[in-house]
Amino acid sequence: MIMRIFQVTIRPGKEKEFGRFFHGTAIPLMRGTKGIVEVLPGAPRPDTPREFSFVMIWENLASLKAFVGEDYTSPHIDPAEAELVESRSIRHYDLIESQ
Repeated sequence: MIMRIFQVTIRPGKEKEFGRFFHGTAIPLMRGTKGIVEVLPGAPRPDTPREFSFVMIWENLASLKAFVGEDYTSPHIDPAEAELVESRSIRHYDLIESQ
């Protein structure tokens, strides 16, 4: 399985607007995406009020590519969030199963 960690920093003053998008669009979209085993959304903390994240566990690389395309190393951006986001990062890891 593939662990995909997506992190965004929101433009100053856009936190509430992005929060609505995150809770109303992004989380339901990812939870309903074929090939995702688990979605762990992360909301901002008081010391990092403009940072949101997702940890997604994908069945395999093929299912991830089916969702984002061949260039899976680039963040998949919804057009509704593009103007709200200052920066983003994406990382991938092989999941180590718990015993």
